[in-house]
Amino acid sequence: MIDLGLTGRTALVTGGAIGIGLGIAEWLAQAGCAVALVDRDPDALAAAATVVAAHGTAVHTVVADLRVPDAAVAMVDDVVATLGGLDVAVNNVGSLGGRTPTRFLDATPDDLAGIVEQNLLVTTWSCHAEARRMVDDGTAGVIVNVSSGESTRPSVTMPTYGAAKAAINHLTATLAVDLAPHGIRVLAVAPGTTLTPVVRAAFDDATVARYEAAHPLGRLSEPADLGRLVVALASDLGRAVTGQVVFGDNGAHLSRNRPT
Repeated sequence: MIDLGLTGRTALVTGGAIGIGLGIAEWLAQAGCAVALVDRDPDALAAAATVVAAHGTAVHTVVADLRVPDAAVAMVDDVVATLGGLDVAVNNVGSLGGRTPTRFLDATPDDLAGIVEQNLLVTTWSCHAEARRMVDDGTAGVIVNVSSGESTRPSVTMPTYGAAKAAINHLTATLAVDLAPHGIRVLAVAPGTTLTPVVRAAFDDATVARYEAAHPLGRLSEPADLGRLVVALASDLGRAVTGQVVFGDNGAHLSRNRPT
């Protein structure tokens, strides 16, 4: 029997109400963590809490809009006060924020600024609050940022998103060095196209088949695939790993014929 070292630990997952965030939260719960779910949608958050609690762990919810800079500090304070500490933080808030993929010259200044805020700034503020609390509490914790395969290749319909995620990769590497003396590991995971409820609603069967054919492993990820990866990296199995971007994309980053 392998002990992952996560039993009794506390994990925080932002954007934890649906999709990849919920998949990660479920796997952290199954690994033995008490889980704090953070999202700005209270109804989706309540439904997600029921799903995660079914795995037999303590679950706490925090309704927060992390685009407000001070919200990250309040979030961490709330989680620590309720669950007693913070050992694993997963920063999953991102995406286009409801915007449609757009060529660069067709985007508005508000689109460009909003995507950077939704991805890079929210992740930066979250990392800052989480790391400060871990250092103050003497916790040798783990911070996992959710990046994207778009961070490593030209992304003509999501240029600002890809750039913001690439900046998250750089932030991850820098924080891994800066926080290492405190025993804190910082990592990023990069999903490819993942069959979240939003993607399933947007893709018909033919589109799914085209994407699958472009992946070396011939499949698209499920949210649980990212959950498995985060558990492996955040647990004692990953204790020698820090500063890296780990792809959980079924080989999409190797593909030369990915649909656009």
